[in-house]
Amino acid sequence: MSSTAPLPPATFLYKSDPVRGQQWADVFRERAPEIDFRIWPDIGDPAKVRFLAAWEPPEQLAERFPHLEVLFSSGAGVDQFNFNALPTHLPVVRMVEPGIVQGMVEYVTRAVLDLHRDMPQYRRQQQRGEWRPLPVRPASQRRVGVLGLGSLGQAVLQQLQGMGFACAGWSRSRHHLEGIGCYAGNDELPEFLEKLDILVCLLPLTDSTRGFLNADLFSRLPPGTSLVHVGRGPQLVTSDLLAALATGQLAEAVLDVTDPEPLPASHPMWLHPHVQITPHIASMTQPLSAAAVVIDNLHRFHAGTPMTGLVDRTRGY
Repeated sequence: MSSTAPLPPATFLYKSDPVRGQQWADVFRERAPEIDFRIWPDIGDPAKVRFLAAWEPPEQLAERFPHLEVLFSSGAGVDQFNFNALPTHLPVVRMVEPGIVQGMVEYVTRAVLDLHRDMPQYRRQQQRGEWRPLPVRPASQRRVGVLGLGSLGQAVLQQLQGMGFACAGWSRSRHHLEGIGCYAGNDELPEFLEKLDILVCLLPLTDSTRGFLNADLFSRLPPGTSLVHVGRGPQLVTSDLLAALATGQLAEAVLDVTDPEPLPASHPMWLHPHVQITPHIASMTQPLSAAAVVIDNLHRFHAGTPMTGLVDRTRGY
């Protein structure tokens, strides 16, 4: 939805990276000049703040901003929010914007191709000065499964399917994607897992997904499966991952998220020969497109139409 009609005057407060905030301010100045855009801690009159974008909202939100109407997450996730501390009537909106999707598609595609073409093994061989070609399998014979079929999971699967990979997806609720095997619910999870070579985790962090990547799940995968974890750190039981790597149940792990972040310097995963770690950079909000999406949502809010990314609190995303 796009609209050129002016928005009702209001204060929009941004509480996140101030450098990105300045870029948001430029977009608001151009596209919504009637909005008084402010960057924390310059809040102005707190009674005039109607909208807040934040990664971590300030404490006592209702008392501090009594007329707040919408809380926007400045990132794709909302698991950093303590919903018990937020007013029950306050709409919460997660960030859904093209930059996040494109970044995640790029990262996961790179990771899957790296695993598919045995690049971790070639890197280990290089360190040993070993020249040894490995058999090459076509993408159609490599089975890739994605946990989580939201906008990110679907975009990743469509990209991998277009490259010829045999693709499947799993989520709590039923989805239908052309040419992709879709599984839903706990009853169908074992069947989904038993058919994979590479497992990608793109689940949101909720009470039900905390510790989801554990020994029981790994045992249901074919021996030698590889893991690409781009969800949230607390979804992975690290000790179970290390045990699965030690037995060969898992061959490789690509981790963009850990728990904690960063890992302690002495953590065994830093130097593990079968683990690749990146510092939570798989996908980042792009300030210009993010601000445009938020302005679009402000128009939706005032028009009484559903906002993109509106969170269902009962599901946690």
